[in-house]
Amino acid sequence: MTPGALKGLYLRNNPAGRFFDKDTMRFFGDAMSNFRVRDAGKVKTITKNGIEEAEAWELLRRRPVKGGLHGHCAYFRKDNAGHIINHK
Repeated sequence: MTPGALKGLYLRNNPAGRFFDKDTMRFFGDAMSNFRVRDAGKVKTITKNGIEEAEAWELLRRRPVKGGLHGHCAYFRKDNAGHIINHK
């Protein structure tokens, strides 16, 4: 999985999603070229039904951006590219 492919999957399944929006990325000082993706395996997530496990991709930053943010950025579900916000 490449960052561009993840972005495409995310936008197909979440057309109103703002994670990869140019304004959002500009706010954090990010660019698509600064991301890489790796398999995160199963990630526990908190849902309205309790704690569930989901296969996920991990989005990482290669270089620090505003505020020194570096490394882990976010988890995305493999089945629908939903952004996993609450994880354990």
